[in-house]
Amino acid sequence: MSNYIIGLTGGIAAGKTAVSNGFAAHGITVADADLAARDVVAPGQPALAAIAERFGARVIQADGQLDRAALRRIVFADPQARRALEAITHPAIRAAMIQQCQQANSAYAIAAIPLLAEAGRHQYPWIDRVLVIDLPEAVQLQRLMSRDGIDAALAQSMIDAQASRADRLALADDVIDNSGSPVELEAPIAALHARYLALAAEAGATGL
Repeated sequence: MSNYIIGLTGGIAAGKTAVSNGFAAHGITVADADLAARDVVAPGQPALAAIAERFGARVIQADGQLDRAALRRIVFADPQARRALEAITHPAIRAAMIQQCQQANSAYAIAAIPLLAEAGRHQYPWIDRVLVIDLPEAVQLQRLMSRDGIDAALAQSMIDAQASRADRLALADDVIDNSGSPVELEAPIAALHARYLALAAEAGATGL
């Protein structure tokens, strides 16, 4: 595992992918929980069978793939259903993330974890530092509504189902404001990259 791991998180539509891509452009390994989440529910995986058993055939497409839209409607309308889904998928996702970090060949690694605040930092003891991608809820809502099939009511329920902005910021060691344009991300990413290189070198020197 890379000696230094940055947990990157933020609310839905905050721009986590854009920031992750920015670090990847600097040659940093990114372990992405969203990609891991897709892999663990692929046909033939134990997590998909458990989802089908818990939620029924209504969340499985004719080709055997998970019907993400159907499942999303269910879990964002029912907190108990959302917790049941997380209990199925989160352990498998965390295992996949650890494996990706173990294969990192950069000075530090980014672990992009959208639900870090919801799961709790204690679930990720291998993370050294937390970077939160932040933006006002009004901007978050607008960006969500620009996506296919998401109206104002669904967008608001998706935001409400996650940890609050204040809860995420309370976990933050570092914050990037992503309320502006993509080009405005370049400078803060470059500054944090330099900082993380120094912190990783210091951790390596001290054996932490």
